[in-house]
Amino acid sequence: MPHIKVVPFDTSKIVSDDLVEFRAVSDYSNETLLVKKDNRKIFVDIIKKPNEYLIKPNKITKGSDIVFLKDVLALIATKYNLDVTHSNINAKPNKPKSASEYFKGIEEFYRFKTDFKNIKLEVGFGSARHLLYRAKEEPNTLFIGIEIHTPSINQLLKQINLQKLENIWVVNYDARLLLEMLPSNILDTIYVHFPVPWDKKPHRRVISNFFVNEALRALKKGGILELRTDSQKYYEYSLEVFSKPKVAEFSVRKNIDIEVISKYEQRWREMGKDIYTLSLKSLEESEKRELDINFNFEDVNIKKLENRGKILEDDFFVSFGKEFKMDRGFVVECSFGSFNIPEKKMLVVDGNKCYYMPSNPVKSLVNSKAHKKIVEVLNG
Repeated sequence: MPHIKVVPFDTSKIVSDDLVEFRAVSDYSNETLLVKKDNRKIFVDIIKKPNEYLIKPNKITKGSDIVFLKDVLALIATKYNLDVTHSNINAKPNKPKSASEYFKGIEEFYRFKTDFKNIKLEVGFGSARHLLYRAKEEPNTLFIGIEIHTPSINQLLKQINLQKLENIWVVNYDARLLLEMLPSNILDTIYVHFPVPWDKKPHRRVISNFFVNEALRALKKGGILELRTDSQKYYEYSLEVFSKPKVAEFSVRKNIDIEVISKYEQRWREMGKDIYTLSLKSLEESEKRELDINFNFEDVNIKKLENRGKILEDDFFVSFGKEFKMDRGFVVECSFGSFNIPEKKMLVVDGNKCYYMPSNPVKSLVNSKAHKKIVEVLNG
C-alpha cells in the first residue's frame, strides 16, 4: 500500500478546502481525512507515533488505483509542506489491471441490458478453457464469466483480445450476489464447473438452496443449471439441494464426455476419479422482480455509536471498526454484507446527515439486510 512517513506536524492546520472535505480524530489521536481529487474521494489516515507520522490510504481503499493513491499522498505532502522521511510513492507503479470494454463492474447489472437474445453464465471460469470454447462455438450468445481470482481474469481478458471475441463479459464478483441483480427468465444456461469443495466450511459453497432458487428464477423456461464436480462430498450435498425444487427437472450423469475439459479434469480422469454432472432444468417461467433497494438514513439522529461489536446473522454480518470524531459527529470504519465479498465503507454521521463513503454499497439483498441492521444499531 502506498504511504509516506513524515516529521510530526500540527495537523490542525489541515482545514476543509478544495482538497480536504473534513478531518476526524480518533480516541488515540490518530486522524482520517476525506480527500477530494479528480471528482473522486478517498480516506487517508494519519497514524501518529512519537517521532514520525505515517500517512496512508485507509484500508477501505484496498483495490483502488495505486497510481491515483500515490498522487493523493504527493498532493498532501506538497500542500502542507511536510518533511518526508520515507516514501514509496515514487517507486515504479504497479502494473495496472487489464482494461477492457468486456470487463464489467457489478453496478452495470443494476439495469441489465444487452442486444443478445441468448445469454449463458459461467461461475468460476478458472483457466477459461471451457468459456472460450463455448464463446467461439456460439458467437450469437453472450457469455458472462464470473471469477474472483484476478490472474484468471487478466488472462481471460488477454485471450478475448487475442482471439477477437465480442461475446464475453467478465465480472470480478460473487456469483451469488450477481444472480440477485439479473432479471427473471433471462439465462439459457448456468455452468458451475468444479467449484471449490469447501469440505471444512460448507457454508462457503457456491451451491446452496438460495443459489439454486435464484438460478431457477434467472433461467428461462427450459434453461439448465449444470454442476460438475469430482468431490464425492460436494456431489452428495448438491444431490440433496438439487432434488428439492418442485419447478425443475433433476438429472445426474457420471463420467460423461464433453467437448472441452480442463487440465485438472484430465488429471482426475487419469487418476480414476469419478466426475459427476448434475443438471436442473427449469420447468416454468418465474415472476418478474425489480429490486427496490436504497441505503438511506432518513430517520437516524444520533450522537454516539453504541454496541460496536460484530453482528453475525445467517447470511450477512456487520462489523464496526475504528471511530474518528468530528465537530458535528463522527466517522467509523464499517464492514458488512456477504461473508465472501464484504463491503468496506466509512459511515459518516455529520449532524443530522448520515451516509456511506466513498460510495454506496452494491445493491444486493444481503447488503440491504445489513444496512437495515446498521440503521437499527444507530437508532439504539
